[in-house]
Amino acid sequence: MNHFAVILAAGKGTRMKSKLYKVLHPVAGKPMVQHVVDQLKTLGVKRQVVIVGHGAEAVREVLGTSVDYALQSEQLGTGHAVQMAEPVLGQEKGSTLVVCGDTPLLTSETLAALISHHEETNAKVTVLTAHAEDATGYGRIVRGEDGNVEKIVEHKDASPAELEIGEINTGTYVFDNEMLFAALKQVKNDNAQGEYYLPDVIAIAKAAGETIAAHAAPAFEETIGVNDRVALAQAETWFRERTNERLMREGVTFVDPASTYVGPDVVIGPDTILYPGTQLLGKTVIGSECVIGPNSDIRDSVVADKAIVRQSVVTDSEIGSEAQVGPFAHLRQQAVLGANTRIGNFVEVKKSTFGEGSKSAHLSYVGDASVGKDVNLGCGSITVNYDGKNKFQTVIEDGAFIGCNVNLIAPVTVGKNALVAAGSTVTEDVPDNALAIARERQTTKQNYR
Repeated sequence: MNHFAVILAAGKGTRMKSKLYKVLHPVAGKPMVQHVVDQLKTLGVKRQVVIVGHGAEAVREVLGTSVDYALQSEQLGTGHAVQMAEPVLGQEKGSTLVVCGDTPLLTSETLAALISHHEETNAKVTVLTAHAEDATGYGRIVRGEDGNVEKIVEHKDASPAELEIGEINTGTYVFDNEMLFAALKQVKNDNAQGEYYLPDVIAIAKAAGETIAAHAAPAFEETIGVNDRVALAQAETWFRERTNERLMREGVTFVDPASTYVGPDVVIGPDTILYPGTQLLGKTVIGSECVIGPNSDIRDSVVADKAIVRQSVVTDSEIGSEAQVGPFAHLRQQAVLGANTRIGNFVEVKKSTFGEGSKSAHLSYVGDASVGKDVNLGCGSITVNYDGKNKFQTVIEDGAFIGCNVNLIAPVTVGKNALVAAGSTVTEDVPDNALAIARERQTTKQNYR
């Protein structure tokens, strides 16, 4: 059977009190609506339609062409929002998930189980439910003897007995697609808000004698919708706890899970140790037996087995096996370190490669450079790569030794096994095995004071 999805993302989210469109607020470093889209993609949904309204262009900018869009120019309720997808999905046969764009904790596993239950029960509508310790404010699920849904009662309309029910409506559903769009045409807006409500489709299907099923999510936390900054922080906490627990069960050590942040797309090998204050985000991949942190920030980077990154910032870079980075180093814009390299305290590396065994121990800047194997860059050595208009490359070949406080004025090449004396400013290529000294001869004036 074909599966489709409608993602409700048209609300402005006034309770967030933000200029940023609500579903674009990040959880674990990724916009909430992107989490939903990614889980549906993992599920194998054939087509996703995102209902946009306020901030439509901002959502399109984030999600790009990975989804279809439908515009809800007036926010007239959830039923009206889903109806906007009819030009895209109205003629399709299959099942359609309806998911809110502010539910970043929903997993593809839970949504797959929801669809399976829907198909097994031959239902026209299946409601994703959850069991809440405090169900205040939520619609209650009233089940019949057969386990299917008799009705959904809003909190304000519930009897004392119904208020005792802990199973609540999460606002996530799966519908028979043809029935959904036929029933939406029958939904009325004769209510206090003058809106068209999606749950009214359930009542219409029930009146027609159709089966209304329910499937409970494994945890209430997974189903929460984020409507304000308090819920946003809670979602962040729950997401972090879930991610960290999964990784710990896969063999990763978290010294302090509460202060360690790992994004949803990060991969970490077993026997790696993460110290407090560490953030791993984006498409980062960490190998096995690494030591990361404390207080390291690594994004969209690859760290090979047995590498160490302490108190450092790494972005869009690669760190080789058994390399050592930090403390207080900065790697960015395609910095590539070979195996057994060392980048020490207050060293910045940008768009440069370091060959195996090379090191820059402290207080250096290496930009737009190709550094060979077994090179030593002394304290304070600088590749001067920018003339105010253009960037130029520095090449340092295998075995070269660069003394302290050396300026290499690019474009320039230092040959194999060459030496550059401390304090030199090098403007010409240095041949293999040569010693370059480029500094003024000392002048001492006696009795100057």
